Amino acid sequence: MVDLGTGTGRLALGASMLGAEYSVGAELDRKALEVAARSSRQLGLETDWVLADIETLRGTVDTVVMNPPFGTKRPHADIEFLQAALRIGKVVYSIHKSSTRRHLTSWLREHASRADRIVTTRMEIPHQFSFHTKSKGFVVIDVFRIERS
Repeated sequence: MVDLGTGTGRLALGASMLGAEYSVGAELDRKALEVAARSSRQLGLETDWVLADIETLRGTVDTVVMNPPFGTKRPHADIEFLQAALRIGKVVYSIHKSSTRRHLTSWLREHASRADRIVTTRMEIPHQFSFHTKSKGFVVIDVFRIERS
């Protein structure tokens, strides 16, 4: 499995803990990958970390998991992640802001064979970036299971 835009590796590490045969986290931020690698060593998990742009990834994996950028700072960043995920993954699990559901489900109908919203919940977003204005925020999200065509 591949975690696109892994950040500090939470989804890739979780997949490893749950028994993924092979787990890779792909990320552009070298410092975030260093945190992910340190965490996997501390947990005794064999997870690989790749410093890479999602557009450069090739091959096919069984599963892609991702919490892509929501596209609020850079429009359609979430779509770029979906395109990369559908290019390499047989099944994709992806987290998106619920407020984009109509646009997202329309795009998925045009580009994937099947997409199901499996859960809607509230996610906490801690203050991590300079553009964050609060110590933490909350956003309603949808988690989708997507099978590529």
